[in-house]
Amino acid sequence: MSILVVGSLAFDDIETPFGNSPDTLGGSSTYIALSASYFTDEINMVGVVGADFTDEHFSLLHSRNIDTKGIQKVDNGKTFRWAGRYHYDMNTRDTLDTQLNVFADFDPHVPEQYRKSEFVCLGNIDPELQVKVLDQITAPKMVICDTMNFWIEGKPEELKKTLERVDIFIINDSEARILSGDPNLVKSARIIRAMGPKILIIKKGEHGALLFTDNGIFVAPAYPLESIYDPTGAGDTFAGGFIGHLSRCGTVNDLELRKGVLYGSAMASFCVEKFGTDRIASLDLLEIEDRYQSFLDLSRTEG
Repeated sequence: MSILVVGSLAFDDIETPFGNSPDTLGGSSTYIALSASYFTDEINMVGVVGADFTDEHFSLLHSRNIDTKGIQKVDNGKTFRWAGRYHYDMNTRDTLDTQLNVFADFDPHVPEQYRKSEFVCLGNIDPELQVKVLDQITAPKMVICDTMNFWIEGKPEELKKTLERVDIFIINDSEARILSGDPNLVKSARIIRAMGPKILIIKKGEHGALLFTDNGIFVAPAYPLESIYDPTGAGDTFAGGFIGHLSRCGTVNDLELRKGVLYGSAMASFCVEKFGTDRIASLDLLEIEDRYQSFLDLSRTEG
């Protein structure tokens, strides 16, 4: 089934205790699309880049069978750029610089051939733009949305209008607390699901993820890694693996949602093993299935 991915494409300058990685390809939609591409070969991207986004960058996306006709290229501008420094616990980072560049004037136009996409994945962009995208889509089977504290705090009413049209919402634990106004994640989930999305995933970084549906709560473990080089894009990679699995199986029920969370977690665990998109751009299906099986084994109680 086809997936439409809308979000940012960017260049990141990343510093961690384990090294530096300047001019690294990033952006929410980049991570989502690359991750999802291992599960389906029909991924359509909508975004905007500048003249510094070269044929080499497009070739990487095309090598994963990602359609880029929806990416606008502004020849007299520069691509969105972010610079950040991570600390030893990797949950703490400092934003050193943000340059919106061409992304400041991003006006998403969904090409006609994309408008019947069955799965729509909205990266963490302005909620008004997310609604604008949904206005251009014809009867999607499933709408999945991400956001960030910048929009939760800066455009809460606009975000709530978006959530009324969303099926699955993915955020992290701190964002859930801010949006709901409650420190308890179980209560937060009930409050947020009442805003519209009946399926909610709360990511907890190195502590796994929580899936909330009408039928209860599923807790996914985190994969125990010895080396974490760069957590940039891990949440978007999670979303890509999650929606990729749902698209591949073509069924949305509690069992497949739970499997999707584990596949998303598996993809995110690969992402942090190298800087930027390096690791998730060079995987194979056997590695992914082996890591998925490892997640199953983490909670296995029978021999």
